Amino acid sequence: MEGDCCSTSSSTSGEKRKQRQQQKEKPFRGIRMRKWGKWVAEIREPNKRSRIWLGSYNTPIAAARAYDTAVFYLRGPSARLNFPDLILQEDDLRDISAASIRKKATEVGAKVDALQSSLHHASSSESSNPSRVFQKPDLNKYPESSDED
Repeated sequence: MEGDCCSTSSSTSGEKRKQRQQQKEKPFRGIRMRKWGKWVAEIREPNKRSRIWLGSYNTPIAAARAYDTAVFYLRGPSARLNFPDLILQEDDLRDISAASIRKKATEVGAKVDALQSSLHHASSSESSNPSRVFQKPDLNKYPESSDED
């Protein structure tokens, strides 16, 4: 019986460890979440120890898109991307300096962050204010007469 007790405690601690690892896993490459809930993106420069700061965003998708832009310009079409179908190949970024990559990545991330935030606010305002939601009329019901005439 003592062996059963010890084996169950080790299996439950193993399960807890797996759950913690799953919670710590990042949803996308190149991003992490700050303690206060913001998502940040950064990338290491090739053959250097320094990092390129790509910005802080409200959504993980915006941070991941900023990372994708930077990694694409650093490593080319063979780069491992979070959203490979959404990358836009542009020839205007001939200068591959850290500053130009940071600028392009933050532009993309800011656009996506703004879109994600507006979508979130639109959906939350509709659910919080049901009177603004358009309700379809019942077409099987006769219209009610108004006595205001």
